[in-house]
Amino acid sequence: MILSTVYALTRRLLSLPVLLLRRDVSKEAELLVLRHENAVLRRQVPRVRYESADRLWFAALSHGIPRRRWVQVFPVTPATLLAWHRKLVAKKWDYTQRRRPGRPPTAPAVKALILRMAAENPGWGHRRIHGELTRVGHQIAASTVWNILNQAGIDPAPRRTGPTWKQFLTAQAQHIVAVDFLHVDTINLTRIYALVMLEHRSRRAHLLGITANPSGPWATQAARNFLMNTDTEGHTFLIRDRGSQFTDAFDAVFADGGLRVLKSPPQAPKANAHCERFIGTLRRELLGRTLILNEWHLRRTLTSYLEHYNGQRPHRALRQLCPSQAEAGPPCPIDIAEHRVHRKAVLGGLINEYQISS
Repeated sequence: MILSTVYALTRRLLSLPVLLLRRDVSKEAELLVLRHENAVLRRQVPRVRYESADRLWFAALSHGIPRRRWVQVFPVTPATLLAWHRKLVAKKWDYTQRRRPGRPPTAPAVKALILRMAAENPGWGHRRIHGELTRVGHQIAASTVWNILNQAGIDPAPRRTGPTWKQFLTAQAQHIVAVDFLHVDTINLTRIYALVMLEHRSRRAHLLGITANPSGPWATQAARNFLMNTDTEGHTFLIRDRGSQFTDAFDAVFADGGLRVLKSPPQAPKANAHCERFIGTLRRELLGRTLILNEWHLRRTLTSYLEHYNGQRPHRALRQLCPSQAEAGPPCPIDIAEHRVHRKAVLGGLINEYQISS
């Protein structure tokens, strides 16, 4: 009853200007309806999401409405309208899409080559690498080389560490000999030690001695005996590990022979990789397939195998020639179909050697 009375009074009050002023207020009434509808929607929707087109429309219409009435007309605050307008202006003058691309990225192959040069040449800085690339015809800025090295964690200046053991062994292979101990457990579980040497240049192997008690004095005497019967001319470096058997007296024997002794880092078998590989070959081809009785048996077995190793066994490092052939020259090519091939058993048939019949 009360609500209907209020509605009737409100309608009469709104129709009074029409009767008095005789004006068409339909547009004004429509605006009042839309404003009231916006107020109802604001109460029901906590947050309204506007798209770019909505923001554009509101910002454009804001120029035709006095700023003091923005709070009553627009569903957003005046600060939001101004922010939308600033974004529209910034977007109008944004030339990012029309901007020319900058410096092209460096090709992955060039980056890989720069890092490779830095790894293979520790003394080269970014200027030296830049010069090398320029020399071969590739145009690149020195600052680009610096950035590539810096991003890879490599010092662009030539202050990096010296050559690695692999680089050293490769560069000085012609002048290096290496020694190491290997152990063998006999059939009655007695451990025997053998001191062996390998020449990097020729891959020729030597047996320096065999003992059950490898002490420092014994190793020193074995070195003296070897140098008395062997010419070490052409060799400059001797690589050994840090075993207790290799004493200062042992080093002095080889120093008197003109060799500089290099100690490998602790627990770094790669520093003496060639000798370690030779010992691995001994175990795979001989010691892992033979039961050793005593020191005499081990000496005879190793002596026979080293004769095969130096005189008959091919080596990939020597282009599949044995050390004796590498020193004397490769054999003349022949047609196997026109010759007979004889087999010779070594170490009781454990290893076979093949020769062309004369």
